[in-house]
Amino acid sequence: MYDFHFFFISLFDKQQHIMLVYNTTYHVENADARNFVIWINECFIPKILEQGTLRNPRLSRVLSHREQDSECFALQWEVESMTDMHHWHTAQGKALNDELLKTFQQRIVAFTTLMEVID
Repeated sequence: MYDFHFFFISLFDKQQHIMLVYNTTYHVENADARNFVIWINECFIPKILEQGTLRNPRLSRVLSHREQDSECFALQWEVESMTDMHHWHTAQGKALNDELLKTFQQRIVAFTTLMEVID
């Protein structure tokens, strides 16, 4: 789920001091939404904060794309550079993604967006 945007890391690697926002949007079945929020807050976020590369997490409920059988959440982090993002992904992100899939199996879909802070 996280791998698709890393192919262009080398294209932006020269932008070392630009603040980036790493956003993951999750579509979670209604029956798992409460457990998902608990798991994100009690397991996922603390593990990432311990590592220290991603900072200032913000978990939000997405209101604009609500479906009858699922809820959507967005988790955003700040990260200093594409290089830091890549290192985090290889050191921790892939394993946490695997843990997420093991915990929620096919009842969750996620996609990521990496954004550059302009102002």
